[in-house]
Amino acid sequence: QVQLVESGGGLVQAGGSLRLSCAASGRTVSSYTMGWFRQAPGKERNFVAAISGGSTYYADSVKGRFTISRNNAKNTVYLQMNSLKPEDTAVYYCATRARGIVTTAGEYDYWGQGTQVTVSS
Repeated sequence: QVQLVESGGGLVQAGGSLRLSCAASGRTVSSYTMGWFRQAPGKERNFVAAISGGSTYYADSVKGRFTISRNNAKNTVYLQMNSLKPEDTAVYYCATRARGIVTTAGEYDYWGQGTQVTVSS
C-alpha cells in the first residue's frame, strides 16, 4: 500500500528553479531511504539524489545545484532544483527503499508515477 506521488514539474528556462515534491503514503519517509531518479527520452533511469536519516548523496551532475530534503510532518520529500540546464530535462521519479544510500534504481522497491521537467535553452 505504499504510494509515492510526485508533483512540481513543469517548463522552466535555463537558469531557473523548480521544487519537486514527493508525497508518501503507507511508508514513513524518515524511516526509509528516499531517492530521486530521472529518465530522459531514450536514456536509462539515472540516480539524482537520495536522503537516508541525516545523510544525503547527489549525482555529480547535480551537486551544488540540487538539494534533497524531507518534511517529516508532511511525510514528504523534496528536490529543490536550481540553476537548471537543458540537460536536466527528464521525467523525475521519486523512489524508496530500506535505509542506506543506494544509487541504483533496481534497489528501490516503490516508485512514483514521475513528473516531467523540461528546461528550455
